[in-house]
Amino acid sequence: MTTVDMWFDPKCPWAWISSRWLLEVERVREVEVRFHVLSLSVLNEGREVEEWYREWLDEGWGPARVAKAVERRFGPAEVRAVYTALGNRIHLEKLPLGRELYVDALAEVGLPPDLADAAFTPELDEALLAGNHAGLDPVGEDLGTPAIHVTLPDATVHAFFGPVVTPTPRGEAAGRLWDGVLLVAGTEGFYELKRARTSSPVVG
Repeated sequence: MTTVDMWFDPKCPWAWISSRWLLEVERVREVEVRFHVLSLSVLNEGREVEEWYREWLDEGWGPARVAKAVERRFGPAEVRAVYTALGNRIHLEKLPLGRELYVDALAEVGLPPDLADAAFTPELDEALLAGNHAGLDPVGEDLGTPAIHVTLPDATVHAFFGPVVTPTPRGEAAGRLWDGVLLVAGTEGFYELKRARTSSPVVG
């Protein structure tokens, strides 16, 4: 079985699309996906960024902290569930971030509401920073999310940023994209394939 570890920021629409793609890949390829928290707010703390992005990052602390609190108390299996619950509300329903959203998402997956308290304290910010390093250090550059590590059955590991894709590939289309990503990630000396974005993320 190939293991896929993905680091996500709950607020990032591109990470959300990649995560839904990986869940599709699970259906059509022999892979197991595990999710981990990566905070873009932590990553960009103290950096000069555009005003709109700073506002976006300032709102991102809460959901990342809640997801990290779940990870610390209950482990990665529950992170997967709460990411879906948070993401459906953030990306599909477009609900405002805040305690009500966090409590509702936690309740949906059977987790205690007090985990929402983590959104409003820096107590877990060092843990978020450690999670960022775990996800990004093997990638080789300070890129962001989605960060993906693929562990093959022979224990070979390929780590990379991306793919950045929209909308979410489904079914065998998801599998074909996976095959291509795995091919280039496993090619020695391959570093980059990129083109300008021509559309906003489609998260439906």
